[in-house]
Amino acid sequence: MSEPIVGLIGGSGLGQALADQLTGEARDVSTPFGPPSGPVLMGEIDGRRIAFLSRHGEGHMLRPSAVPYRANIYALKKLGVTHIIASGATGSLQEEIRPRDIVICDQVIDKTWARPNTFFDDFVAHIEFADPFCPSLRRVLVATAESIGLKVHPAGTYVCMEGPQFSTRAESRMHRRWGAHLIGMTCMPEAKLAREAELCYALVAMATDYDCWREHQGHADQQTLLAEIIGNLNAATAGALQLIRAAVPRIGAGAADDACSCRDALKLAIWSDRKRIRSAAVEKLAPIVGRYFDA
Repeated sequence: MSEPIVGLIGGSGLGQALADQLTGEARDVSTPFGPPSGPVLMGEIDGRRIAFLSRHGEGHMLRPSAVPYRANIYALKKLGVTHIIASGATGSLQEEIRPRDIVICDQVIDKTWARPNTFFDDFVAHIEFADPFCPSLRRVLVATAESIGLKVHPAGTYVCMEGPQFSTRAESRMHRRWGAHLIGMTCMPEAKLAREAELCYALVAMATDYDCWREHQGHADQQTLLAEIIGNLNAATAGALQLIRAAVPRIGAGAADDACSCRDALKLAIWSDRKRIRSAAVEKLAPIVGRYFDA
């Protein structure tokens, strides 16, 4: 296997923090699904190759539903990315996950409905998705956090809602009854598309506040509460940035399992009759499916 290239997808907070710290060559990448959120920055962390993309674009101009998820994942795959560490700000649904905490999610509940969620418009592929976040990559992140003395929650279920509005109180209470731990707006369909592209994908989720199920303490005004949330985001971002910078060299050194099933997710997933699939459809998805159609 060639040297891994780690894709970093920066969400709220971490996207700008990474952009401020990384240097490299900005690449504009064309895809059949339109342009990605912005140029992909090809650089290094401790000698290991990375490709950084800000999910919401420069200046945070793309709302969650408008993020070009297909173009983003396709662009990273086209550039040779093998693993993705994504980040995202979330609301906590459980008392034990406090604002400023970091969670390495292991499950997701997808409540999005307005976003294209597959690359396969022209033929049929059904990927396995029981474990939506790469177990191998998650183990690297959890072990790295332990080695640098950073406390993280090693598992958690993320509810991905459509947005851009936040939950009602009734919805928030329902999500708690489901047993979910966090709520956010961006990891779906990103994780699904990464699996279709046979990329290992893990999410570093940052809790910025308790979702609206929990009443705010005291009588702080809205401006004060917003300042508190931003402060929590900045603090969680600092920890997540430390974690990611320490984890990337471990992935590059082979700590992530090269035999991970994510890397062969399409092996048994293409159900359409190969003889009926148009060559143009294969060419469109060549970086993703090309090896399954080689003569």
